[in-house]
Amino acid sequence: MDKQKKIQEAQRQGLTGLERLGLRVSAMIGSPVAQIQRWVTIHRLDNDSDQDWQAIMELLAEIDRLDMTFCDDGSVILQWDKPTEDDWMAEREGSVEAVEQAPF
Repeated sequence: MDKQKKIQEAQRQGLTGLERLGLRVSAMIGSPVAQIQRWVTIHRLDNDSDQDWQAIMELLAEIDRLDMTFCDDGSVILQWDKPTEDDWMAEREGSVEAVEQAPF
């Protein structure tokens, strides 16, 4: 299912603007290309409210190992590093199965 269909389905299910924005940003971060290059540009759409956009930006800002670059056009570039061996060891010691993915 492509992104537009997912957004339409979310709207039919009665999700809030914040939930739809969160799903869109999550899909962009989780995309195979973003995972390979370890960065993605998030664009704000006309139907994203100021409050929802700010809430998502605050949530993203709380994530360790995630760099945010705010661009003049209003977009935000998110960048992250590949987990280090120390990160893998900390996850294993905490009984969490280590899987290579973004840190969020």
